[in-house]
Amino acid sequence: MKFEKHLEIDNRDKTAVDALEESTELARQAIKLAMTKGAVWLTRNNSTQRIRRVGKPLKSGDELHIYFDKKVLEIQPAAATLIADERLYSIWYKPYGMLCQGSKWGDHCTINRWVEKNLEPQRPAFIVHRLDRAATGLIIIAHQKKIAAYFSNLFQHREIEKKYQTIVEGEFTDALKLTSDIENKPALSHAKLLSYNSEENQSLIEVVIETGRKHQIRRHLSEAGFPIVGDRLYGQGDENTSDLCLASCYLSFTSPADGLKKSYQLPNNLRLKFKY
Repeated sequence: MKFEKHLEIDNRDKTAVDALEESTELARQAIKLAMTKGAVWLTRNNSTQRIRRVGKPLKSGDELHIYFDKKVLEIQPAAATLIADERLYSIWYKPYGMLCQGSKWGDHCTINRWVEKNLEPQRPAFIVHRLDRAATGLIIIAHQKKIAAYFSNLFQHREIEKKYQTIVEGEFTDALKLTSDIENKPALSHAKLLSYNSEENQSLIEVVIETGRKHQIRRHLSEAGFPIVGDRLYGQGDENTSDLCLASCYLSFTSPADGLKKSYQLPNNLRLKFKY
């Protein structure tokens, strides 16, 4: 079942659950679940935001929106792993399939929503950079808006050192500088060989990027003749192959808490490994 419905509220005595139960064929419990998972929105005073409190009273002039997709709401996100809790921000391992941005149909599969629900003590969680849905690895979550702005500024001025590891098809050369434009914009990636598996004819490499174009690493390596294992967009991967073998493995930056240089590495048990 998939539908969307938009209601104008003219009765201030109703709650959001009451209004939706009267106007849709959904059971009350299904409505509550949709609210919890971020599929219900409230427009008030020209501002539209997700509404999660099932008992939140409505006002005359409010607009209520539900975007119900049973398939989306049934998705169970994999568990993220806490790497470091620095109070003002935290570092997490984002697993394959977890999103960095929700949609109008829900946000329960996003890393920030996972953090809001699972980090103790509970705090707001703000995304400051993104990893592809199919990529894994280290991601920073800010817990105050001013901290999110601090990290956004670091990323904008390229003051965060990032390293990635990936497994590619073929025997990689010792090092490559990849410079082809992406969508008519300059893009620069540096890749070096870490190890080669002759049995699988696959190479584990480290990549550092100086620009942040969409799918930059995946596109650069594919164009160079070394598609990433499991890449269904730019490589030979399909639904029967392994997940995308691309991971963010290292972050280093000046901490907003004390001004000291902080570095974080992906633990060995979460790093990419050859299948055989």
